Amino acid sequence: MAVKTADARLEAKWRDILSAHARTMCEIDRVLHPHGLGASDFEVLDILASEAPEEGAQCRVQNLVGRVHLSQSALSRLIGRLEKDGLVERSVCTEDRRGVYVALTRKGRDLHAEVLPLQRAALGRTLG
Repeated sequence: MAVKTADARLEAKWRDILSAHARTMCEIDRVLHPHGLGASDFEVLDILASEAPEEGAQCRVQNLVGRVHLSQSALSRLIGRLEKDGLVERSVCTEDRRGVYVALTRKGRDLHAEVLPLQRAALGRTLG
């Protein structure tokens, strides 16, 4: 009986985590949608802004894979959309032709700075 109760508590905790995640992602999507971004788009811009804070600084796409909760192919498609929108630039690593770098453009940095307070406020509402 104790195992069943422990399992039920563990399952309830897991469902609470999933629920908090879903509510938070929906709220972030809602506030960023008018700016042409979704939660995953913002997450990539935010990581790039913190990992490569100087203008023109680059980050290897491979370093983003473990930090963004997307498959490598989904991340690649997302970066492609951000590049098409002029928010990031991709380049090939000269030392390792398999490696790809991504960097925020000026437009990407400006948009990130504009929506950062909206995303943080959404986090505060859902997680605070």
